[in-house]
Amino acid sequence: MLGPTAHTDHFTRNNLPPVEDWPELSSGDITYPEWLNAGYELSDAMVEKGFGDHTALIGNGRRRTYKELTDWSNRIAHVLVEDYGVQPGNRILIRSANNPAMVACWLAATKAGAVVVNSMPMLRPDELTKIVNKAEISLALCDTRLLEDLQICAAKSPFLKTVIGFDGTANHDAELDHAALNKPVRFDAVKTGRDDVALLGFTSGTTGEPKATMHFHRDLLLIADTYAREVLNVQPDDIFVGSPPLAFTFGLGGLAIFPLRFGAAAALLEQATPPKMIELIETYKATISFTAPTAYRVMLQAMNEGADLSSLRIAVSAGETLPAPIYEAWIEKTGKPMLDGIGATEMLHIFISNRLGDSGPGRTGKPVTGYQAKIVDENMQEMPRGEIGRLAVRGPTGCRYLADTRQKAYVRDGWNLTGDSFFQDADGYFHFAARADDMIISAGYNIAGPEVEAALLAHADVQECAVIGVNDEERGQIVEAHIVLRNGAQPSSETVKALQDHVKKLIAPYKYPRSVRFVDALPKTVTGKIQRFMLRKQG
Repeated sequence: MLGPTAHTDHFTRNNLPPVEDWPELSSGDITYPEWLNAGYELSDAMVEKGFGDHTALIGNGRRRTYKELTDWSNRIAHVLVEDYGVQPGNRILIRSANNPAMVACWLAATKAGAVVVNSMPMLRPDELTKIVNKAEISLALCDTRLLEDLQICAAKSPFLKTVIGFDGTANHDAELDHAALNKPVRFDAVKTGRDDVALLGFTSGTTGEPKATMHFHRDLLLIADTYAREVLNVQPDDIFVGSPPLAFTFGLGGLAIFPLRFGAAAALLEQATPPKMIELIETYKATISFTAPTAYRVMLQAMNEGADLSSLRIAVSAGETLPAPIYEAWIEKTGKPMLDGIGATEMLHIFISNRLGDSGPGRTGKPVTGYQAKIVDENMQEMPRGEIGRLAVRGPTGCRYLADTRQKAYVRDGWNLTGDSFFQDADGYFHFAARADDMIISAGYNIAGPEVEAALLAHADVQECAVIGVNDEERGQIVEAHIVLRNGAQPSSETVKALQDHVKKLIAPYKYPRSVRFVDALPKTVTGKIQRFMLRKQG
């Protein structure tokens, strides 16, 4: 089933799930050569096709052409191989905000045959350590402005030996930049197999233990050659903007893979607040935006009467379900199409979407060409139209967890079960109903309740706690903590703030409980298990 490999470090291939636990994969009419390097295809190959002088990336006050990006990433690739001994199959972690330097490092590591793990700036040392240890990462590239947490991680982890700083600004004044200065601009990209793992995308399950989703070189190109080609119809004069981190596969696709695959450009923002998104669209005449419904809502509020979004061709919404009122308000205020879609880290990107000329409020759309979807019950039997059940999907991409028993739960009978409840209407359109697990989706971020509970329980004042997601008009959901305090601790606004600050120090700040309720006791079963559904019922 697997093609040949260029990896000399076989860690990822050895830790793929057994083939019988894989989803069924079919790329239809799309074929790729046996040897394929996605980093080369998204940079050097684009220069060879005549895009060398076209703008590839905009960020930190500069425009960089495809030729500049190719030269830059090739120099870094030389450093990785010649100065740090990177071998094909080694895992490399990249820690940075959204900027051109992060894209250059990702392309360089991919060309060198490494398996890349992109990580968010907001992750704290303990979270980084879990990722590093799970993937057995020995080398990391880090924006110098974010080194401290990663250095703490390196001191804790038995695997992470080397942390190399790069300059995420336009100054190129850091260790990696200096080492790259004297390297050649040509690099012979490793001839990786199309089935070699190129990317590990980490996602948190309901236990809070990280799951690493494994994606091949061909997968990185497939999401562009399916969704981006069919639904977005990307053209070389398109300019992409968005808020999702490049560390999320939603962001990596929408702000790197899609534009680079078609000779288009991406305008990157380190702090992509909704007002700055509006400014970026206006300044660079952006044509395609990627963000979550929450951000579009704030953009609408921040938009003054003189806001000029005339260049925008498509607003893509994903990360959480798109409420009909936001869709309708966007169309009314901007006159621009908004396309809702659903993707998953396990699937790499969007697999069900609305289309231009075929979209509507409150619906997610139909499968992207090459994908199939159905609504099933607990026994994997397809349910009648209109009835809510579990969303099952299969196609050219699919879930392969790195050494994880949860593979069997996500993939059944060759289908990926995304953890979402949907229904399909009589016309074949899919509609989101709810999350099927305890995941909290807030402003497009996935937050595992038990992870927040663990952080709260580390505070001396907390005796017991339970975390749930509650509906919120602006963010979709927010994290709400129900807390039983220890004797002597007082329920007060000061205690709320102390607990919130405590959580922000231990885990990524966006996961903190925005709502805190102090209770005398938590509802439990006779065996002592907390009944979170009872808390949800209480409202």
